[in-house]
Amino acid sequence: MPFDALNEVSDEALLVAFGNGDREAARALTLRLTPKVVGFSARMLHDVSEAEDVAQEAMLRLWRVAPKWRQGEAKVTTWLYRVVMNLCTDRLRRKRAVALDAIEEPVDETPGVEAKMTTDVRVQALHDALQDLPERQRQAVILRHIEGVSNPEIAAVMDISTEAVESLTARGKRALSAALAGRREELGFGDD
Repeated sequence: MPFDALNEVSDEALLVAFGNGDREAARALTLRLTPKVVGFSARMLHDVSEAEDVAQEAMLRLWRVAPKWRQGEAKVTTWLYRVVMNLCTDRLRRKRAVALDAIEEPVDETPGVEAKMTTDVRVQALHDALQDLPERQRQAVILRHIEGVSNPEIAAVMDISTEAVESLTARGKRALSAALAGRREELGFGDD
């Protein structure tokens, strides 16, 4: 099947096709899913390099299950987000053994315009506030409001009810709002 035509094929069908030896299906699925996996991992870990490692490991695991994939049991993205979430959780647990003061903050020496600086400050404030959330709230908020995953799919990824997802995201959003409320002017929002 031509590569362009693969864009219209579901994730599950592409994975089954790859499991049957179709390398173009694997390529199409990789191009489709890797940016999502890296984005979610980077937000969870706050480290792009580690996020790329997690994405690579998650995709390798997906390729290993491809020959045994049973369509209709789970969405590929649900399975993949669960794997990524577990890999990120493992890395975060290992990191906690290191004192936070012992880790140097990376310095970004790239000069930028004022708008980029404001955006960078806002993104950093959001990342910092996300890191202060309890882990399950952080996972739910990132999946729902940054990755755009539906509540039922998040429920499947996190192995909880949809109502629990709604509760986690609501509490997470309230906590983020409270954490960032005193910084409106600093973040360039002012009291319009």
